[in-house]
Amino acid sequence: MIEKLPVTQSTGMLQDEVRRLRRAVDELSILNDLARAIGASLNGEEIMQIIIRRSLRAVNADQEVITLVEEEQKSMKTLIRTMVSSADAPEYHLHQALLGWMHLNKKPLVVDDPQNDPRFRGVQWDSSIHTVLCVPLIVKSELRGVLTVYNKKDGKSFTTDDQRLLAIISAQSAQVIENARLIEEEKLYIKMQQEVGLAAKIQLGLLPRTKPDIAGYDICARTIPAQSVGSDYFDFIPKNDGRLAICLGDVSGKGLPASLLMANLQATLRWQTLVSQQPLECMVRSYKLLFESTNPEKFAILFYGIIDSTHRTIHYTNTGHDWPFLISKDASIRRLRTGGLLLGMFEQATYEDENIPLLPGDLLVIQSDGISEAFDIHQEQIGEKRLQDLLLEHKDRSAEEIIDAVVREVRKHAEANPQSDDITIMVIKRL
Repeated sequence: MIEKLPVTQSTGMLQDEVRRLRRAVDELSILNDLARAIGASLNGEEIMQIIIRRSLRAVNADQEVITLVEEEQKSMKTLIRTMVSSADAPEYHLHQALLGWMHLNKKPLVVDDPQNDPRFRGVQWDSSIHTVLCVPLIVKSELRGVLTVYNKKDGKSFTTDDQRLLAIISAQSAQVIENARLIEEEKLYIKMQQEVGLAAKIQLGLLPRTKPDIAGYDICARTIPAQSVGSDYFDFIPKNDGRLAICLGDVSGKGLPASLLMANLQATLRWQTLVSQQPLECMVRSYKLLFESTNPEKFAILFYGIIDSTHRTIHYTNTGHDWPFLISKDASIRRLRTGGLLLGMFEQATYEDENIPLLPGDLLVIQSDGISEAFDIHQEQIGEKRLQDLLLEHKDRSAEEIIDAVVREVRKHAEANPQSDDITIMVIKRL
């Protein structure tokens, strides 16, 4: 004999089942609507707004925030927020303690009494926060963010159904949100690349565009940056008395910071060349200006000389730069070492200079360490001996042909090994 339930009890159970089914239909409708809306948009910010608006409506909350976790879990940032409460409501921020809990547990969290919750002792909550629901955004088992809703609009606590629905929305949206983060990073990277490209064009524009035209001399120079912007520098600076200042240098560091220091050095030297008569005077003044305008860990090495075409001499000083090769017509070699300390490293520095003749057939080669220290795939340097032999082999060629030969040899030596340092070379031939 089948026992019949009382009519009232049977009716109540039926009503509960109807409410459960209606809730399930509503949830499916919300999730279907969310999936369709996300799939119809390619705009990251618009997708985030869709997720938040649908989530707020689904759990009937006042405010929602999506917070992304930065790489290596060191920091976090709010990606986007939406509020449906009054315009003067405060903007809530995910507390670091909640983020820490999410890192450890990676599951939904409800805080019904923030001020007295024993899990978050010491946390200073905004007095207008009454209840909080957090769900993790998980991508490949890693926490990529947290979706947080604040204050259920009816004043009640968030239910287990709210937790479950928001967790489903989170699972459905996590990869989309991660893609939005990657798109944002890609936009920043593209912008940075554009800025670096612009910096490279500006830097290239600062270098001499033509070779100096001095009777009796063949002069040429070239620089090949290892990165988009370089830290090497060369210049030809005509003086008012008809002499020509030449310089080739290398500043500490790589990338944009080094390129800025290089531009500073160039501007300093161009100005000091105009007001200084001799290399020693120019270096002392430039050293003081560079030291006062840069950090102590920043410095420059530089070969600076003044070619006097009337007296056929070069008056030079060398501030820690690779010693240039002076090769005479009879193939004897001298290295130009006279100078002093690196530019800008110490508060006080003294320098020496030297005035030497440039005889017919003399070849002066000024090079950065990116040439002699170029590595092959076995991490062996090309070395100064090989460079010296190469210069002797090609000493009777034109200045440009000598530079071409050096660059070819460096690239041949490096083979598939990427260029690790700027390559800069200047060749001066006395005809």
